[in-house]
Amino acid sequence: MKILITGVAGFIGSALALRLLARGDEIVGIDNLNDYYSVELKKARLARLAPFPTFTFTRLDIADRGAMAALFKAHRFDAVMNLAAQAGVRHSLIDPYAYVDANLVGFVNLLEGARHHGVGHFVFASSSSVYGANTRQPFSEHDPVNHPVSLYAASKRANELMAHSYAHLFRLPCTGLRFFTVYGPWGRPDMALFLFTRGILNGEPIKVFNQGRMVRDFTYIDDIVEGVVRVIDQPATANPHWSTDTPDPATSNAPFRLYNIGNNRPVELMEYIRVLENCLGRKARIDMLPLQPGDVPSTIASIDDLTADLGFRPSTSVEEGISRFVAWYQEYFLAGGNDARNSASA
Repeated sequence: MKILITGVAGFIGSALALRLLARGDEIVGIDNLNDYYSVELKKARLARLAPFPTFTFTRLDIADRGAMAALFKAHRFDAVMNLAAQAGVRHSLIDPYAYVDANLVGFVNLLEGARHHGVGHFVFASSSSVYGANTRQPFSEHDPVNHPVSLYAASKRANELMAHSYAHLFRLPCTGLRFFTVYGPWGRPDMALFLFTRGILNGEPIKVFNQGRMVRDFTYIDDIVEGVVRVIDQPATANPHWSTDTPDPATSNAPFRLYNIGNNRPVELMEYIRVLENCLGRKARIDMLPLQPGDVPSTIASIDDLTADLGFRPSTSVEEGISRFVAWYQEYFLAGGNDARNSASA
């Protein structure tokens, strides 16, 4: 297949591209290489993809309407995987316009390209953040999610609604993936595992919010990639049993689907830190802080649909996943001579 991956220099994008290239797909990757975090880390991810002759990279911003129209005119994609977005719950309190440009304007540009150029499957990254003020857990795709608690979450929920409208109007198969706290080698420096590792190794206090009373469905990068690949290969179809009297948010009478991809093994944050301490052989200095605006104390994924429809359940334990991350971190930053402090700055 010929697949467009947006945000290909990102954590998930680069890992997904590597997997698809290895199985023989042709990948066109785009990324604007913004400086939300280290551009050098993004370039290092791209360097892993460069040896593949079926990989093409273009520096491009999905918010650039003209450039996106030209891209779709130049290629005929079998599938699109949209991973380009302005990430980060907390950053949305600081720079809301970045989320409008990338997550809303850019998303429409992609939908329009897919609509007009015969894309067979439009897949996009959503987020567990869309569950917002919901407290019934595990979070189910079949529950309403109408109360986001951050602009980031609102923009991701908007993506789901926008995609459904295109699925309905133009019969464009669309699948949204709600990722749950992704971690692992080559990860994002603004995420907890990266920040905790750097802080512990530097002997600095690590910030732990909500006094440590946090639970997350930490999901290892390889499990995320496996789930995404399976989704790409199975375009969304209409649900023949969908009812307008009792509308199911996860499906539709249009070719539209939503899936959670989470580990389905919730871990308390303090246990997560203890596993990291064991892997590093050092104790953390902890600065306990209150819950931050826009954050939620617990995220747990129901993956019943993922298992039933795609035959997949993430299986990597946090012990195994953190161990692999630490090995990569030590090789990349400590043995490789890269500047961990600069690369981890947001």
